[in-house]
Amino acid sequence: VLKNISKSYYIENEKINALKNINLTINRGEFVAIIGQSGSGKSTLLNILGCLDRQTSGEYFLCGKNVSRLSPSTLSKVRSKKIGFVFQSFNLIESLTALENTELPLIYRGTPKNRRRRLVLHALNSVGMGERLGHLPSQLSGGQMQRVAVARAIICDPDIIFADEPTGNLDFETGREVLAIFKKLSEQGKTVVMVTHDNQIANEADRIIRISSGKIDE
Repeated sequence: VLKNISKSYYIENEKINALKNINLTINRGEFVAIIGQSGSGKSTLLNILGCLDRQTSGEYFLCGKNVSRLSPSTLSKVRSKKIGFVFQSFNLIESLTALENTELPLIYRGTPKNRRRRLVLHALNSVGMGERLGHLPSQLSGGQMQRVAVARAIICDPDIIFADEPTGNLDFETGREVLAIFKKLSEQGKTVVMVTHDNQIANEADRIIRISSGKIDE
C-alpha cells in the first residue's frame, strides 16, 4: 500500500520530481503490470516498491508493515525474506555457472550445501533450465539467462517478484516464454509486479497501471 508517495532528486542543481503523490494498493497474488514511456517514473516506483530506494515523502506499507521507517539493515532482511528481483540485463555473474548463480541468495542466507543443491535443482527445473546447470552465462542465450535470473529470484520462495523490463532484451517468442513463467508464478499465489513499455506484454497481467510524468494516469 502506497500513500501519497513522492520522490524527487537533483541533477546538476535541477530538481526532478520523479513521482508525485502516488496512491496505490496491490493485493496479494495479483499480477500487475506498470507501463509507461521512458522517464515516466515506472522504474523509480518499482525501486521503492522493492525497498531498493526510499521515497522523499509519503508512507509505504509492505505486508502490513510500515517499511518507510525501517533501518537499511532491517530493510535488507525484508528484501531477502519477502522479495525476488528480475532485471532486464539479467545481472548474472559471468564467472559462475547457472547452478552457482542461482544458489547465491541461499549462500548469503547460510543455507546448508546439501539443502542448497536440492532447492537449486528444483528452481532451475521449474523454469526449464535443469539441463544447463554447468553452463556459464556466455554459453546461454538471452532467454536462458533470463530463466536463470528468474530461478535465482524465486530460490528463497519470496512472496513478491519484482521484474524490471524482464523481456526487454529478448525476441518476441522468447519474451512470451519468460512471461509464461511469471503467469505460472502468479497462479501459484505469488504477487508479481512487472515494469514494461510493451503493451502486448502488459495485457497479459491481471491489472495494468499506466504511469506518466510521475503520476498514475489510469
